[in-house]
Amino acid sequence: MISLVISSGYWPLAGNFGLNTNLLETNLINLSVVLSLLVYFGKGVLNNLLSNRKQNILSTINDAEERYKEATDKLEQARTRLQRAKVKADEIRVNGLSQIEKEKQELIYAADEDSKRLEDSKNATIRFEEQRAIEQVRQQVSRLALERTLETLNNRLNNELHSRMIDYHIGLLRAMESTND
Repeated sequence: MISLVISSGYWPLAGNFGLNTNLLETNLINLSVVLSLLVYFGKGVLNNLLSNRKQNILSTINDAEERYKEATDKLEQARTRLQRAKVKADEIRVNGLSQIEKEKQELIYAADEDSKRLEDSKNATIRFEEQRAIEQVRQQVSRLALERTLETLNNRLNNELHSRMIDYHIGLLRAMESTND
């Protein structure tokens, strides 16, 4: 292959322009021209590629920061809602406990009132039954006393004593009549 490039028969003297890709046969001028062309034209392409990559990275970072801010805001909102829910739960618990205590006191008061009413009713019933029993005993005692008195009078009274008693009472009535006149 080297012999083909070197041979003058292959390259005409007023020949065409061509690019020799063999590094050992190329000269420095050709290399510098190629490199400078690559740098000149490649610089724009490379700058474009790097600029596009930079823009993609920056937009990705910005998107990530925005998502981070949104997530942080949502987290704060969730924490606020959680705190409000805890406060509400505490209020409900405290209100529930106070309501339970209030109802307990009301039930105790109602039970005390019912107990007092029952006690009063019991006492009234007892007093009524005592009065009724006392009245029955009085009536029996009175009846028995009258029966005994009548029996005693019937046994002790004879006609003479009976006449004297009538005369005595008639005398009392006349004396009362004369004092009234």
